[in-house]
Amino acid sequence: MSLRRFLKKMEEQNKVLHISDDLSPRFEIASVIKAFSNGPVLLFDNVKGYGTKIAANICGTRSRICSALETCPDDLYIKLSDAQKSPMPPKIVEDAPVMEIQKKPDLSEIPVLLHFERDAGPYITAAAVSARSSDGKIENVSVHRLLVLDKNHLAIRIVPRHLFKLWNMAKKEKRDLEIAISIGLHPAILLAAASSPPFGVSEYAVANRLLGGSLRLVKCAEVEAYAPAEAELVIEGKISFEKEVKEGPFVDITGTYDVQRMQPIIEVVNIMHRKDYIYQALLPGGPEHRLLMGLPREAAIYEAVSKAVPKVKAVNLSVGGCGWLHSVISIEKQTEGDGKTALLAAFAAHPSLKHAIVVDSDIDVFNPVEVEWALALRFQASEDLIIIPNARGSTLDPSADQEQGLTSKMGIDATRPLNVPKENFEKARVPVTKKAAEIIDKLRDQLDNDVK
Repeated sequence: MSLRRFLKKMEEQNKVLHISDDLSPRFEIASVIKAFSNGPVLLFDNVKGYGTKIAANICGTRSRICSALETCPDDLYIKLSDAQKSPMPPKIVEDAPVMEIQKKPDLSEIPVLLHFERDAGPYITAAAVSARSSDGKIENVSVHRLLVLDKNHLAIRIVPRHLFKLWNMAKKEKRDLEIAISIGLHPAILLAAASSPPFGVSEYAVANRLLGGSLRLVKCAEVEAYAPAEAELVIEGKISFEKEVKEGPFVDITGTYDVQRMQPIIEVVNIMHRKDYIYQALLPGGPEHRLLMGLPREAAIYEAVSKAVPKVKAVNLSVGGCGWLHSVISIEKQTEGDGKTALLAAFAAHPSLKHAIVVDSDIDVFNPVEVEWALALRFQASEDLIIIPNARGSTLDPSADQEQGLTSKMGIDATRPLNVPKENFEKARVPVTKKAAEIIDKLRDQLDNDVK
């Protein structure tokens, strides 16, 4: 499965907006992506100064991600969780479309976007970075922001997760960590790369399970790393075990500028790509960023809370919470304490989670008005509030201790108490007869015609 095949599928469904105007990678393309971030797939056919097309907003909606995974919203979490539990190693091939062109590295030939006015420079934002341990037994694939420094050097932001562990293993051996940076990928590969299976489980195997066994990998030419055979572009490089540079500012998932840090330098040693490759871009802090980062965490929360309470209906890492810091979870409450148990499970499943709200199953977790209504009528701060001080949180939160990664967390149990009659907490309804329904529909049609 490839990005191209998915784009063709979207074209057939009339969900691709072609932009034929000559636009620059410096702010202009980013501004168009931002303006249509909740809309269709965007394909920039004429990129100023380059002969390469740019695709964006590939995973901009939940429905599009479901389409890519050939599943429905109700089964999405289950499919993501099952893929992590039953990974399927992909086949290795010797020849691949991405190997059509191989050349000496020159990052200036790639239309990497400059997104925001205070960004440190052009950033690659939709790439899967793969690396292996020196004995080849452990492979990790993850998504990282990559700052272009010059024609053959990048800076990579590595948070203390699995790639960081592999890098530290290489540092102890006093060797650079060889990596493949793959761009232009099917949504399933990016989703898998954004997930967190146990260390030692390759995210390529998770992606292959999501794709029904159709993923193929190819060994890179100059480094000990593997890349998807159907990728559009692969940058081969080595993460230095000793050279670092100041990285940032950069706008991350919160929509605010992350702090500057000393981060490792990547030396680019080879580039291979399709003859007419499509560069895949992602707007930092936009809906696509939130969904790719957040959906695997929603699935993790769903699974963890499902083990703690009898029934979970839905999970939402909310837009207002940057798709990362706030969660709303609806459950079928059966005993007092289920709400607080669910909150503790959610915080354990997603360590970056800052505020969590648990509501009853009659509340739509994607409707902030309904959630606020539940807070107004089903929550008592003296009884239903949990505060966890000095806990591990997200370093992206500017109000947290970004040096140590500590924050205060708040859990809100907005489920109705079981010792009070259920009808006290139900919204009143007006019975609608068949005649009334027909008149209502008629009046709505009349109003729509008046507006037109």
